[in-house]
Amino acid sequence: MAEPTATPRGIVIAAPSSGSGKTTITLGLLAALRDRGLRVAAAKVGPDYIDPRFLEAASGGSCVNLDPWAMPPERLKARLASHAAGHDVVIIEGVMGLFDGAEGRGGATADLASMLDLPILLVVDASRQAQSIAALVHGFATFRADINVVATIATRVGSDRHKDMVANALEPLATIHLGSVKSDSELSVRSRHLGLVQACEQEELAKLLTAASRCLGQQVDLDELIQLTQPVPPLEHLAALPPLGQRISIARDAAFGFIYPHILSDWHRHGSELHFFSPLANGAPASNCDAVYLPGGYPELSAGAISAAENFKAGVQTAVANGAAIYGECGGYMVLGRALIDEHGAGHPMLGLLSHVTSFKERRRQLGYRKLRRIADAPLPLNLRGHEFHYSTIDSAGQDAPLFEVTDSKGRNLGAVGGARERVFGSYMHMIDVSPGT
Repeated sequence: MAEPTATPRGIVIAAPSSGSGKTTITLGLLAALRDRGLRVAAAKVGPDYIDPRFLEAASGGSCVNLDPWAMPPERLKARLASHAAGHDVVIIEGVMGLFDGAEGRGGATADLASMLDLPILLVVDASRQAQSIAALVHGFATFRADINVVATIATRVGSDRHKDMVANALEPLATIHLGSVKSDSELSVRSRHLGLVQACEQEELAKLLTAASRCLGQQVDLDELIQLTQPVPPLEHLAALPPLGQRISIARDAAFGFIYPHILSDWHRHGSELHFFSPLANGAPASNCDAVYLPGGYPELSAGAISAAENFKAGVQTAVANGAAIYGECGGYMVLGRALIDEHGAGHPMLGLLSHVTSFKERRRQLGYRKLRRIADAPLPLNLRGHEFHYSTIDSAGQDAPLFEVTDSKGRNLGAVGGARERVFGSYMHMIDVSPGT
């Protein structure tokens, strides 16, 4: 095995499309390298709350999101350098297909690899092909001159003969074939409407990571992988998002789990005290907090429990009475409203701090990057970049003033969204970072 390096080194894990096995391979690489004694760090490309929690379990540390659409290059480099410090290798899992990004361009895994000047390992599903895999890899490796696809791993290989056919087809290419992973039921992960079932709900996560580590350790050339990594760009300056307050209480459990670690790190860097509580366990915000953050998650799956959490509801009301700022994103925004209608059509009273009603009965997906301009008086930057991803809908809009004016990644005006009333505000939008140039 290669010796640990003084300077952190990195590689990007990408694929031709979603569903190729990217996450499983990334988990296996992290776990296998960690089992061999390397200090590994994990990162995830794009707006994703769910995969990073799996990557954290595999790496034994935090996982940072790196978003080439929402973050300018200097911010990306600084976040990665800060996160990679003290580690030997950072494994960065891509998003969707290698070249897939925002509708108005930008935000693709290839863009991130180009900005960071890091090599790419391409994970290719070989289940329905043999020699043709060479043409696919050649096309992805040569499509853009500003990226460097250095290696491949084939997934869902069916037999030893299939494995040999894939290896022989890839042998003439400039890319290095690190190995093929056979189909294995032990490596499957359950999913639901917003993606994988959360890591905190996976009862056999440790078993999955053990199987992934064993699989990658046996079927992939890890020594060659380490040799292919490249140094992470050095840290120069890391600007931080301003916090909601000085003492921030943050809801965090299975219903409120969509929290970007880089935002919490930024708030901490500003000197804010961060306290966590669980609405599902009927917990309440800290009595001395001056801000409450209700992030997104799956409140629609626990509407009854949240509605019955009297200590939680009373604690937020007390925070409002004490003048604290209350901010809800997506699922948190749903909980700020008058009621949440579940998939069966039953209404559950929520906090009632804003006047809207949301519904999960008739699902309609809303998905995409968003440019946000704050139009209400709230402790948020004036211009933000974020994203929207939910299946619930507004059943009743209410009478509150809107929080943001929103455009999509192509600049199309989506109108005013969200709600703001005194010190309470929220919307379906998830903030990622301040807009570049602001």
